[in-house]
Amino acid sequence: MGNKKRIIGAFLCALMLVSAACENSFVSSAKVTQESIKAKEAQISKSKKERDALSSAKTNLEKVKKQLEESKSDLNNYITNLDGQLSDIQGKIDDLGDEISQKVKEIEVTTEELIEAEDIQKAQYEAMKKRIKFMYERGDTLYFELLLESGSFSDMLNKAEYIESLSMYDRDKLNEYIATADLIRLTKEALEEEKQTLDAAKAAKETEEKNLQSLLDTKNKELTAVQADITNKEAAIKEYEAEIKAENAAIAALEKEVAADKASLLTRYTYDGGMFTWPCPNYTRISDNYGMRTHPTLGVKKMHNGIDLAAPSGSSILAAYRGTVVAADYNSTMGNYIMINHGGGLYTIYMHCSSIYVSKGKDVAAGAKIGAVGSTGRSTGPHLHFGVRLNGNYVSPWNYLK
Repeated sequence: MGNKKRIIGAFLCALMLVSAACENSFVSSAKVTQESIKAKEAQISKSKKERDALSSAKTNLEKVKKQLEESKSDLNNYITNLDGQLSDIQGKIDDLGDEISQKVKEIEVTTEELIEAEDIQKAQYEAMKKRIKFMYERGDTLYFELLLESGSFSDMLNKAEYIESLSMYDRDKLNEYIATADLIRLTKEALEEEKQTLDAAKAAKETEEKNLQSLLDTKNKELTAVQADITNKEAAIKEYEAEIKAENAAIAALEKEVAADKASLLTRYTYDGGMFTWPCPNYTRISDNYGMRTHPTLGVKKMHNGIDLAAPSGSSILAAYRGTVVAADYNSTMGNYIMINHGGGLYTIYMHCSSIYVSKGKDVAAGAKIGAVGSTGRSTGPHLHFGVRLNGNYVSPWNYLK
């Protein structure tokens, strides 16, 4: 009898040790697993909705071109409308770029979650195998002896309750294993959905980039046609000079406006002689330099009051130096443009932007992202026209650039 009690005692200890070992093998609880399953179902639904949104947000290029045709009689109005479409499409391209980056990160996270869930399932499976083997080898006879050796009916009920608890424990562990299998299935499905959404976003971005180029080609063709229609070179020169005069008048008006509030602005910034940050990072090719040049279409010598930095649409534009934004606006000649007051009569101007990220009155640091390269205004290709004015006159940007 004493020997049997020792066996039963050893059995109870073994059961508790195996139960504890199994418990430690399961990384997640049933509650956490159920929450994870719900999260994965929500992730799958979200990804499908994102694909639907991508499909409905595409630019209808034919409709855009038809609307633009209606404004061709007035060149400035035509350019203004076309530039608005260019800005919208560039905005979509930027948003899609951000979405692609975010989706790549989400796929990395989901992949890690899948690996973790598979590791959990493997640990659960190994623990269940040990448990089943133990119960197979020692369970049936000892369960019977455990009940048979009970000192009283009450004692027997307590032991029977403990045996039932162990059985419930096993059922719970099996349910957790099944839930983990569901989680793995849903995680794989979510991963596939995320990859499909990523592919859709890349395709949409490619389509919008083609739409952007198509509109730029249309604008190029129209401006070239207008210039070709002007057979009298003197008339063409006068038109060009009128454009520059209007541009300079707009800039001068802004400087006059700033001068009216000169005292307060001077207390904020005074140019200290430092060198400028390159305004178009990673792009150093100059497509048109500062100074007298032969105009590309008029064939006469004319002053070019800035430097043109060749860069793709959407490329970052940085503030060359710290200062206050005094203009962030649109003009049919300059397109989307930004003007920054650096104090001491010094200004920098950034023309033909596809997007503007700052507003009038905002203080910016040197190197701050203020806009994106584009081809708005009287421009026939993506570039940044960068100008510097000192005391009301354009000066060479090379005096300030690194």
